[in-house]
Amino acid sequence: MDLVEISPNANPPVCKIIDYKKFLYDQKKKQKEIKAKAQKIVLKEIRFGPNTDEHDFEFKSKHARKFIEEGAKVKAFVFFKGRTIIFKDRGQILLLKLAQELDDIATVEALPKMDGKRMFMYLAPKKKK
Repeated sequence: MDLVEISPNANPPVCKIIDYKKFLYDQKKKQKEIKAKAQKIVLKEIRFGPNTDEHDFEFKSKHARKFIEEGAKVKAFVFFKGRTIIFKDRGQILLLKLAQELDDIATVEALPKMDGKRMFMYLAPKKKK
């Protein structure tokens, strides 16, 4: 048995006589339980090209819808390869079209912005009331 200081900030400090190893074990167990109950955020990525056709867009937007309904966040990005970098406006239109298509179940966390050769946007599921 050991004398363990439970609350050092209290006036006067609170101490207990307990088994210190068991006290540490119980603390680790509580921390593990809290960590297990924490909600894990899954991030899925969907890649487009600046010249993505309508059928491919519909196909990928269905996948994005499925991911969001499962509770995952979606990172949609347009990858500009070589000289396609001149079509930045097409990429932005494509991402905004995706946001508009999924606005019933998703919210836009970050509007489209460029990062090197990629233009990306984050979508998150809407909060349920």
